[in-house]
Amino acid sequence: MRTLGLIGGTSWHSSIVYYRLINEMAGKRTGSQINPPLILYSLNVELMREHDIDKIKTTYLHIARKLEIAGARAIVICANTPHLVYEYVHDKISIPILHIADAIGMEATRKGYKKLGLLGTRATMKGDFLHKRLKEKFGIETVIPEEDFMDEIHHYIAAELTRGKFTESAKSFFLDHIQLLKEKGAQAVIMGCTELPLLISEEDTDLPLLQSTNLHAKMAVNFIFQKEQTGT
Repeated sequence: MRTLGLIGGTSWHSSIVYYRLINEMAGKRTGSQINPPLILYSLNVELMREHDIDKIKTTYLHIARKLEIAGARAIVICANTPHLVYEYVHDKISIPILHIADAIGMEATRKGYKKLGLLGTRATMKGDFLHKRLKEKFGIETVIPEEDFMDEIHHYIAAELTRGKFTESAKSFFLDHIQLLKEKGAQAVIMGCTELPLLISEEDTDLPLLQSTNLHAKMAVNFIFQKEQTGT
């Protein structure tokens, strides 16, 4: 098994989910109680809340280099929004970062989806680190909620979900927006915040949900069990 480096802490709730899923999936794959070698660096979520993009990028690069030195063969960023650092960090280290958009894109392609709704933080919905990669690598169009609702969506995530607070009002709010994305032509919705699957399940809506956390964890486990290529 290959060693993975995990960058978590944004939030620690989502880091726990990643850790659990990777270990559960690895055990299921082998039919045993084995757990793969993982190196977890959990940073302070306040880094993201400062909204200092340069500081976020340099911090993630520093952590990625630490994980590489520690023996990680690839890196998994255990949240959606921090993938905004991908292009900055990727070329400055010699091991791959497993991009969450690739996990989403492969599953959407497998299911024949060409237009996806996206829910997440403002940075995730408005940034291009998911939209652009899905379009360029998979030919998938992404639609997001109206600008008027962006602040409220972000507030629910930052002020409640990432703090471990899951309310009925938040659930109702996001279910309404899933339906609005369906009206925009979305064939499925990306749960682009790691905590969203803790709030909403497949049984809550008639529109398929692509749970980015689960798909990303599956990609991570596939990497763990891939045989090393000669010269790597």
